[in-house]
Amino acid sequence: MAFSLRIRRYLVIFLITGWAISLAYFLLHSKKPRQPPEAPVRLYRDNRLLMGTFWEVVSPRKESGPIVFTEVKRIENLLSKYLPDSEVSLLNRAGKLKATPDTFYVLKRAKEFWQESSGAFDITIAPLVELWGFTGQKYNLPSEDSIKAALKLVGCDKIILHEKDNVVEFKFPGMKIDLGAIGKGFAVDCAVKILKENGIDSCLINAGGQIYALGDKSGSCWKVAIQDPRRQEISGTLELKDQSVSTSGDYEQFFFKDGKRYCHIINPKSGYPVNSGITSVTIVADSALEADALSTAVFVLGKEKGEELLKKFPRVTARIL
Repeated sequence: MAFSLRIRRYLVIFLITGWAISLAYFLLHSKKPRQPPEAPVRLYRDNRLLMGTFWEVVSPRKESGPIVFTEVKRIENLLSKYLPDSEVSLLNRAGKLKATPDTFYVLKRAKEFWQESSGAFDITIAPLVELWGFTGQKYNLPSEDSIKAALKLVGCDKIILHEKDNVVEFKFPGMKIDLGAIGKGFAVDCAVKILKENGIDSCLINAGGQIYALGDKSGSCWKVAIQDPRRQEISGTLELKDQSVSTSGDYEQFFFKDGKRYCHIINPKSGYPVNSGITSVTIVADSALEADALSTAVFVLGKEKGEELLKKFPRVTARIL
């Protein structure tokens, strides 16, 4: 769930992450008879490395890329645990912080997802992520006693939110939060909001597989291909308009120890990497934040309990592998 420092493989035509989500850029031809084909709309592509992954912006408006990247960098400066002066880093060190409205909002939404998912989604797992070595990619198989000690610091019920003055407070010293499973989605939503304020109504944002399709593409939906990472083949496509899609899976970061595979997504109840029988979960939702959080929650819960959770979100669809 961490903002990892790894750089994902970048391809010119599509960007694949895990399951994965890849972009298929093409225009549908008009079927109206006796009319010459319309000239294709020029699409500008821009990319940047932010939040530990490649971001790509595709839009008929050239200014879309700089607008998105400026806003995402602002959010990264608030939420990244890797930046020492971010609000998350300050909170993790001090245990108490008067937060900006954006940071406070993300923490409030995180607690809501924690409650809805019966604790499967939990931003307080940072001590466990560090214990297993996923934060710095120095992988480690911790002892059972150390896992039990770290679990005492886990649980969003241990985060106190003072809504009157936006103060965030931890109940116990040593607690830390990691917004890797919700922060990127929030950054995408913020970028989409700024694009709309600038009169831009057609844009595709790909944040390392976290995608938002704003508006349409020359009158047609944006098309996104789904790829199975194990079989390395396209398993289907999605057509998106004003929607986001996010995938969580066991392929992003993992290590082997004594022949056993350990993925980077930690079960906040057991303290161990998730072993739910799921390879990946793809969520389509109206907001990127919601898609981001739910893809992780369902992955932790497993297929049956994950499907029960999704019944609480009737506008959300999912593909579970």
